[in-house]
Amino acid sequence: MKTISVGDLRQNPTSALDDVEHGETYSVTRHRREIARLVPPPRRRPTRADDLRRAISRTPVDASWAQEVAVERSDFDDDRDAWDR
Repeated sequence: MKTISVGDLRQNPTSALDDVEHGETYSVTRHRREIARLVPPPRRRPTRADDLRRAISRTPVDASWAQEVAVERSDFDDDRDAWDR
């Protein structure tokens, strides 16, 4: 983890943010005391049609909307990517 003062961050945020974008974590200090951390966002993988099918199949269904859910589930019965529709 790198350390950067508030003043240095204010003067040149681009360099630190570029590092964070590439996975580096910074401890931000004021008067040599850590006040914050700059961390990269968690890595997310794209949602795939299989993931969506599993989530829908695990959705609890009651009688009042069972038919609606069944219709929605049928939209994912083929092998096409759900986001390409």
